[in-house]
Amino acid sequence: MNRKSEEKVESRFAAYVEGLASVLGHADRISPLRDYCTGLMLPGERKSVEPMAAKTAPARTAAQHQSLLHFVGVATWSDEKVLAKVREMVLPAMERRGPIEAWIIDDTGFPKQGKHSVGVQPQYCGQLGREANCQVAVSLSIANHSASLPVAYRLYLPKEWAKDAARRKKAGVPRNISFKTKPEIALEQIRWACEAGLPRGVALMDAAYGVDSRLRTGMTALGVTYVVGIQPKILVWPPGTGPKRRGRRKGRAKEGKLSCDNLGAGETRTQPVRPHRERTWQPRRGAAV
Repeated sequence: MNRKSEEKVESRFAAYVEGLASVLGHADRISPLRDYCTGLMLPGERKSVEPMAAKTAPARTAAQHQSLLHFVGVATWSDEKVLAKVREMVLPAMERRGPIEAWIIDDTGFPKQGKHSVGVQPQYCGQLGREANCQVAVSLSIANHSASLPVAYRLYLPKEWAKDAARRKKAGVPRNISFKTKPEIALEQIRWACEAGLPRGVALMDAAYGVDSRLRTGMTALGVTYVVGIQPKILVWPPGTGPKRRGRRKGRAKEGKLSCDNLGAGETRTQPVRPHRERTWQPRRGAAV
């Protein structure tokens, strides 16, 4: 990259950070924001404030470390306003390359070594492809063929954290934050996106979310078309119909039951199956998933 190109990139980056800074509320947060964003863009595996401080201010690492820590962990600024500003700046550029086609619900795991970061515990981490000590955040992104943009983002707070008052207080978890499942968080994000009037797309989710009938029912009520992964145990049937119970036949052994507990509260269905026999449920043409 020649000097002219470097200057152009630096100018665009400065303009982007300036836009984000406009919604922080205090001028003294502009410099830490710029340094934090710079640290995120610089090479290096660790993106915690300590190595970022050493790279962005090598002559005063200790002071920079404290400044970034305060900005990230103590200073009051609205992540919702920052995300809204990002959307305001980025969405028009995306739509110039094509309309929004998809809403993507997913979660991201952040591996951690300690136990004090908010929400950290042994749980499935997508980055590692296995269970590990990590934080998990649920996000909603809008996308077309050229790009994707996160528009909603929330840290998942496990039950163990939600009910531990001392741990919450020490980590600074607000009192109004209660336990919610990942699908519940996802539905809140989708509902918000509908109310905000974001350009619609087909909602895409993997089976971790697709198996939750409350989430699917909620999207249907909002008029959101979706394509989701499901697991083999999920029962499906054509619209307007439901599962049928078969009576026991005389002289046969007592039948077992295959149950699906992912339906709404009070909507658990059971389908009789004969003992020691596997059955694969295939969706019929037009089946509602």
